[in-house]
Amino acid sequence: MKMLMNVDFPHEPFNSLVLEGKAGGIIKKILDDIRPEHSYFTENNGSRSAVLIFDITDSSKIPSYAEPFFLVFKADCHFRIAMTPADLAASGLDQLGKKWL
Repeated sequence: MKMLMNVDFPHEPFNSLVLEGKAGGIIKKILDDIRPEHSYFTENNGSRSAVLIFDITDSSKIPSYAEPFFLVFKADCHFRIAMTPADLAASGLDQLGKKWL
């Protein structure tokens, strides 16, 4: 199952780590450890943000994805389950509609 993890970085300590030349290395170390399928860095509500995509086979791994961002950056992490078009097609959505009408 695919999971999107949105990471919202507060300005501090991120700004200080950038000024010290450490932010990029720390992010690389975290990504090398948690190994998302894809990683995108963007802005969200005026703050630095990342969107990471994982294939979740074991929900007990979720803390290992979030804790580095919590501990190092004091970041907020939000999780969303995601479906591909094939997943949606296999979901029985049409039958659910008939069942609940």
